[in-house]
Amino acid sequence: MKNKKTLAYSVTVPLMNEEENVELLYDGIVEVMDLMDEAYEIVFIDDGSTDKTFEIMQRLQRRDENMKVIKFRRNFGQSAAMGAGFEYASGNIVIAMDGDLQNDPKDIPKLVSKLKEGYDIVSGWRQNRQDKVIIRKIPSKIANGLIRHFTQVPIQDTGCSLKAYTKEIVKKIRLYGELHRFIPALARIEGARIGEVPVNHHARQFGSSKYNITRTLKVIMDLTTLNLFLKYLRNPMHFFGTIGIVFNLFGVITLLYMFFSILVLRNTLEEVNVLLSTAFIFIAGGFQSLFFGLLANLVVKTGDRKSIGTVENGSGEKLN
Repeated sequence: MKNKKTLAYSVTVPLMNEEENVELLYDGIVEVMDLMDEAYEIVFIDDGSTDKTFEIMQRLQRRDENMKVIKFRRNFGQSAAMGAGFEYASGNIVIAMDGDLQNDPKDIPKLVSKLKEGYDIVSGWRQNRQDKVIIRKIPSKIANGLIRHFTQVPIQDTGCSLKAYTKEIVKKIRLYGELHRFIPALARIEGARIGEVPVNHHARQFGSSKYNITRTLKVIMDLTTLNLFLKYLRNPMHFFGTIGIVFNLFGVITLLYMFFSILVLRNTLEEVNVLLSTAFIFIAGGFQSLFFGLLANLVVKTGDRKSIGTVENGSGEKLN
């Protein structure tokens, strides 16, 4: 490496069964990054490949000290692989891309240039996608529309993996499920400034796509979770409190009806036992929800205080 202490860039790439693409992708990244003439590293993540992908990675790593290789014991999915790349990335700017050669390394300088205008994330926009219409393009358009609607992040192509990030943002993001598609929305919670630039997109030449229709269903489920995050992350009491109030209201109504049954309808206490039990369950559940809300609020407020900033000494070393 040109400078092991201060890396300008980290290029992270999750791969699974891409033995025909690994070396070609590596050559393309190296060609571009060498021209940028700043210290960089390449982080390849093997997401449980069953072919020779990892062997090729190891061969490349032995001849290139700029390279890191991470191996998963089995396939954990693109979000987990991307998250591992973010965790081990050391560069001040982190570039993420797919390993199927559909993203073009030559677009990296364009993303970096836009990022340096003051953005925290710059996303690629595949304006001319080289994918099948029914299987990929149409579901993608629907997903993009839903994601823009629920997250209020005005990005045209949320599914494009080619993105550039500041180091501060990627270190705050935790990924699971299919949440790699929602990184800009997750970053918006942290106040990130988000941009988008058109990028190239190539048809897959080697290997097979890992995409299937079940991933669309996973995206929808994760979008529901993300929607709750965006609405209630800063004040979870609004969520738990609403549930608690509704439960308590049902409990009070049930108690009132029980008294009505005893005093007006002349039912015995034994006959209204079910109403008493139901009222108790509603009221207990309501107070429990309120308690959870208070606890969640305490956790959020504590986390906010810890993430306000860092303290550095005169040498630039972080003290907290």
